[in-house]
Amino acid sequence: MPEIIRGALPHFRYDKPILLLCTDRLTLAKRRWRQCAEDGRDFGFDLEKPLCNGAVFFETDSHCYAVSQTPEPVLEVPFADASNPSAMALLGWNIGNLHFPIEIAEGCLRVADDDALRHLFEREHIHFVEAVKLFRPITSASPHGHH
Repeated sequence: MPEIIRGALPHFRYDKPILLLCTDRLTLAKRRWRQCAEDGRDFGFDLEKPLCNGAVFFETDSHCYAVSQTPEPVLEVPFADASNPSAMALLGWNIGNLHFPIEIAEGCLRVADDDALRHLFEREHIHFVEAVKLFRPITSASPHGHH
């Protein structure tokens, strides 16, 4: 029977070893899921809100458990390659118009690797670099709807 997790631990012993439960970004964004940690311990997640990368969610007498987001294929558009700020703003608008999330990372705009985005970049002659990294897209502080 899995341990049922309701949320991140607000307090835990920082001096204990950490065991990881590695999962992808899309699973980490869910409120309900099930997975085993690196030691094989089974956890079921029934969360009020999704966990963040690095969140400690369970503690035993000997160690703590934390979630670890796995790297994924991404495309990066270096800021140095942008001819002007207007071009980067237009690029962000085009990506948003396709409903893809973005991350503003150190020196680049980062998106999940997707054929539609590759096509956009190639069509618009936008230089991009393939990489495998953690993708932490910008999340909106307030919900919106289309009118």
